[in-house]
Amino acid sequence: MLIKVFANFREICGGKTVTLSIKGEQPIQLVLDELIKDFPLMREELFTEESKLKPLVHVFINGKNIIHLDGLSTNVKQTDEVALFPPVAGG
Repeated sequence: MLIKVFANFREICGGKTVTLSIKGEQPIQLVLDELIKDFPLMREELFTEESKLKPLVHVFINGKNIIHLDGLSTNVKQTDEVALFPPVAGG
């Protein structure tokens, strides 16, 4: 599975993309847990202490935000593309 990462997530993951291997369909929560095993600093960036996705962190699966799907329970498969966007400030 291809995971695209943006902004400071790229610094943590060492590049623009990360590839993970998953079997069958799994909730995106489990995929993010696997990502955190490889890049432990992502835990603090993605989740609150209550293991909820931090506000303003966006997770897209095939171009759709998981807030419009089943949240962290949304199932993904190996051929899906995931994109992770951290909070971004500008001005």
